[in-house]
Amino acid sequence: MTDLPSWAKSGQSQWKYYGQKRPEFAHKPKEGQESVWDYPRPPKVDPDSREVLIIFANKIIARSTRAIRILETASPPTFYIPPSDLNSKYLVKAKGESKCEWKGEAIYWDVVVEDEKAIRAAWSYPKPFADFTKIKSHLAFYPSKVHCYVDGEHVKPQPGGFYGGWITREIVGPVKGESEETYL
Repeated sequence: MTDLPSWAKSGQSQWKYYGQKRPEFAHKPKEGQESVWDYPRPPKVDPDSREVLIIFANKIIARSTRAIRILETASPPTFYIPPSDLNSKYLVKAKGESKCEWKGEAIYWDVVVEDEKAIRAAWSYPKPFADFTKIKSHLAFYPSKVHCYVDGEHVKPQPGGFYGGWITREIVGPVKGESEETYL
């Protein structure tokens, strides 16, 4: 990645683990499972053909078999859904933004169904850094704010509130946000 802003370069330099060797404290995955400590840094863009379903207030907000998982050391996968698989009438651009040293600047989305609102329940990267152009304008959702499913399995949210990783039976950690310890 070249021509990155200084804040991104600084953020990238802070990490201790890069997915080359699973640390001793990491749980060993069983057959059919993935350790978040085997995921790389920089994160990997991984197309996923399983059905991903997002539901809020008994409405389908998104349904896709063309999601993209972002796999990053220490975090459960985050699923990004292409714009054409979103029910955009329930999405309203929200205030605020955040920065990811790998993907760029994110904007947020509220999910609104009649009188029910999930504030800042999703985010996207309208102008991602070069290595992440495949997720441009795709939306990722917080499973703590809306119901998220992968092939029918109800997703558990990543602990901590800030990160939006999706925990399923196939994921083993510990994951970032799960304890007091910082996994950089």
